[in-house]
Amino acid sequence: MVNLELYRVFYTVAKCGSLTKAAEELYISQPAVSQSIKQLENQLGVRLFNRTHKGMELSAQGGQLIFDEVEQALELLNAAENRMSEMRTSASGLIRIGASDTIFEYFLADKIVDFHERFPSVKIELMADFTPDTIEKLKANRCDVAFVNLPIEVDEALSLQGNCMRLNDIFIAGEKYKDLANGDTVLLADLKKYPLIMMDKHTVARRALDNFLGAHGVDLQPSIEVGSWDLMKRLVIRGMGIGIIPREYAMDGLDADDLYEVQTDPALPTRSVGMLLPKNTHVSYALHSFLEFVKKGN
Repeated sequence: MVNLELYRVFYTVAKCGSLTKAAEELYISQPAVSQSIKQLENQLGVRLFNRTHKGMELSAQGGQLIFDEVEQALELLNAAENRMSEMRTSASGLIRIGASDTIFEYFLADKIVDFHERFPSVKIELMADFTPDTIEKLKANRCDVAFVNLPIEVDEALSLQGNCMRLNDIFIAGEKYKDLANGDTVLLADLKKYPLIMMDKHTVARRALDNFLGAHGVDLQPSIEVGSWDLMKRLVIRGMGIGIIPREYAMDGLDADDLYEVQTDPALPTRSVGMLLPKNTHVSYALHSFLEFVKKGN
């Protein structure tokens, strides 16, 4: 069987004309280089080099006869490795991404655009839905990766890859109730006096809110339930009530003074967006590249 490493050592010694220089280029010891040359000479039954005061020279009846063929063979192998490397680093194929409309808008949109510019051959399919439905799509192999609101129940079929975005839930008011945002802290229980706008009870955000309120012995009931943060903001601005929303999703209204943050005691806890993958499933190079893109924030 052909030992390619022996021929690589032979070629490097021939090009360098020195065992020492070849060892430095190959990042191995000089004795290892000498041993490889001896092993190849024994295998071929000829002397490949002559030692001279100038270093190592190819022998006329050995090294010179095979050098050109070895060089061509190694060049072909290097070209093949380069082609394979290009295939691995030139992502292509399809990535199916599942997330809610809000996560797409506030977290993923810019990353998807930047990724597409870097890897234009990758086709991207966006699948928008609430977190529970997104998780079911991932488990049914209808999407490749899911970005979901945390916390979620542990599922042995899924692997949580970590938190991608922090969400700081706050109470918000419009012009009608902006006196609540005068800098004073409002007790959670006192918000019972006001109409409250909350997310639908089946959403992760609502379940997290209800669990937190229950742990503090506070019972706040919504006057209005909505299915989107944008609708909540619109209703709050129009004076329909006090909303509960991640500050990150309300920054446009807060910056424009259409919305006002209400400080509460206790403050609502921090949540996050997590990235889910199915366990024991092959990750394509395209998907791997996208995940790294998201993790590094490129």
